[in-house]
Amino acid sequence: MYGNYFSPFSLRISEELLNKIKSIAHANSRSANKEIEFILKQYVHQYEQNIKHLDLPAENLADTFPSPDNEKV
Repeated sequence: MYGNYFSPFSLRISEELLNKIKSIAHANSRSANKEIEFILKQYVHQYEQNIKHLDLPAENLADTFPSPDNEKV
């Protein structure tokens, strides 16, 4: 198990939208956080397929999306 290796990120959304996301997450057996992550990954994938592939510099990726292999124990 890798634990929580992603940086926390605060997101301000309406209570109504959060409740809808929680309902969808429950139907998909996910937490609201994982549901939001899933939705965002789908959005980025769709964006890259239809509009433009996002190439980020490797040094930025390591800071933004650390690998579980690089996680400090």
